[in-house]
Amino acid sequence: MSSRGLYTPQILAKAMELSALPFDDGAPLKGSARSRSCGSVIELSLASDEHGAITAIGIRPHACAIGQAAAAIFANAAPGMGGQAISQARVAIAAWLSGEGDIPQWPEMQLLEQARSYPARHGAILLAWDAALEALG
Repeated sequence: MSSRGLYTPQILAKAMELSALPFDDGAPLKGSARSRSCGSVIELSLASDEHGAITAIGIRPHACAIGQAAAAIFANAAPGMGGQAISQARVAIAAWLSGEGDIPQWPEMQLLEQARSYPARHGAILLAWDAALEALG
């Protein structure tokens, strides 16, 4: 399967959404994650409320379009969630990617369905969740 089938117009459009989420150097929480398989990096700046729920997200991507699209998918649904919800979602996504679970209950995850056939991209898909857990941890 060629990567041309992976980088669909929908994936590329989703990746472009990150331009509306600039990284905030002044944010109180920051995290980053790097994919061992491809070297992609996602850096997050976060703010949270008194209960630990995410209230603001900024993203600095150094990732392939799949990693960037996954980060946008993360950012669209993460506000209002805390570390436990992010952690549970990360476990479910990893299981799904490895073929051991159903599609996770995370909005827009179906956009990444084709990437399941590309194990080298699985690490890039998980970057935003990993960076958020670092920031919230």
